[in-house]
Amino acid sequence: MPVAAPDRADAARTAPDRRPLGALLTANLVSITGNAFAGIGVPWFVLQTTGSASRAGLVAACGMLPLAVSALTGGPVIDRIGRLRAAVLSDLVCGTAVALIPLLHWAGVLRFWQLCLIMAVNGLFQAPGETARQVLTPDLADHAGVPLARAMSLYTAASRGARLLGASAAGVLIALFGAGPVLLLDTVSFGLSALLIALGVRRVPAAAPRRGAHPTGPRAYLAELREGLAFLLRQRLLLAVTAVLMVTNGLDQAWSAVLLPVHAERDLGGPVDLGLLAGLFAAGALAGALLHATLADRLPRRPLYICCLLVSGCPRMLVAAFAPGLLPLGATLALAGLAAGICNPIVSTVLYELVPDALRSRVTGVLAAGVLMATPLGGIASGYLVDRAGLTTALALLGGAYLLITLCPLVLPAWRRMDGPGTPGAVRS
Repeated sequence: MPVAAPDRADAARTAPDRRPLGALLTANLVSITGNAFAGIGVPWFVLQTTGSASRAGLVAACGMLPLAVSALTGGPVIDRIGRLRAAVLSDLVCGTAVALIPLLHWAGVLRFWQLCLIMAVNGLFQAPGETARQVLTPDLADHAGVPLARAMSLYTAASRGARLLGASAAGVLIALFGAGPVLLLDTVSFGLSALLIALGVRRVPAAAPRRGAHPTGPRAYLAELREGLAFLLRQRLLLAVTAVLMVTNGLDQAWSAVLLPVHAERDLGGPVDLGLLAGLFAAGALAGALLHATLADRLPRRPLYICCLLVSGCPRMLVAAFAPGLLPLGATLALAGLAAGICNPIVSTVLYELVPDALRSRVTGVLAAGVLMATPLGGIASGYLVDRAGLTTALALLGGAYLLITLCPLVLPAWRRMDGPGTPGAVRS
């Protein structure tokens, strides 16, 4: 009996298409390059205009607390309006908010409370966009015929490469032109990212709103939030990951928003050295993500994650505290970045293997909110410690705290599931 030739339209629908994934990765590269400008430009702007480490930490906290709230509550919104719309709207609002900082400053009307409010608006809209792009990645990887572990490593590599480019350029640009023009470049990057997502991902079904799939009303919205939280609470490994990341993200925020900028201003060569050090960390992280993309299928997850977590956090703070000069800290940050670049795709891969597609926006949002809840405290506590006890004491205390929390995966039984039998794809929708 003759077999009918396959329909060309069906073949086109099933043929791998890497263009949407490429557009998403490029948009992430552009957006995070701009974020790296702001990550250096905003703390430096605060230090130069106020001279206060505590105020620099407070501004960072004002951005991070709404980020945590919107990460928690944004999952159902993303499902309703669609991942594409959420990503584009996020970029447009954040770009507008960042542009207001230099524009109001140049007009002579910027007040400290206004700066805090602008950073709060930026944080409120940033999380839904990042969540939308992140949860789109597994679908676009499948659409492109790319293995999930490799796609998540490429996503991380694009982010790390952007931080390398942005941080390295930001220090030089701030030294040449000041923080204001650098923040305007961040605005441009948000606009370009929105354009790339709007044009490159618009025909992907997973990016569209899920019409009819979600009942409306406050009760339905709260029920969806509870569903995401309930799923997370049933997964001990994800709970353990969330707990560790809550503390490490808070300490990372203390480092990037207060400790490193103050160290660069007081003990090193100013914004150029700050950009160089941030760039070295990002370069190491890019190398780590690319290395993981190449070797992901051949490396055991849990031992690798534990080793990289130990290297990525505590050493940089202790070296900054007790080893003077740029060279020791630069070498330590490059190594720490390499380890961090390996850690992140491991966590992302485990997350998307355990969480069904229908719950990804909600579970990812709840997890991100839990992680981000502690982040504002890092900036506030570190600013207080620096002003009250001195930079060296603050670095030593927070470095010791980082070491203690990174030992948890060695002793908590839940972490054994990271390499346990049946972990890849064990949970089915």
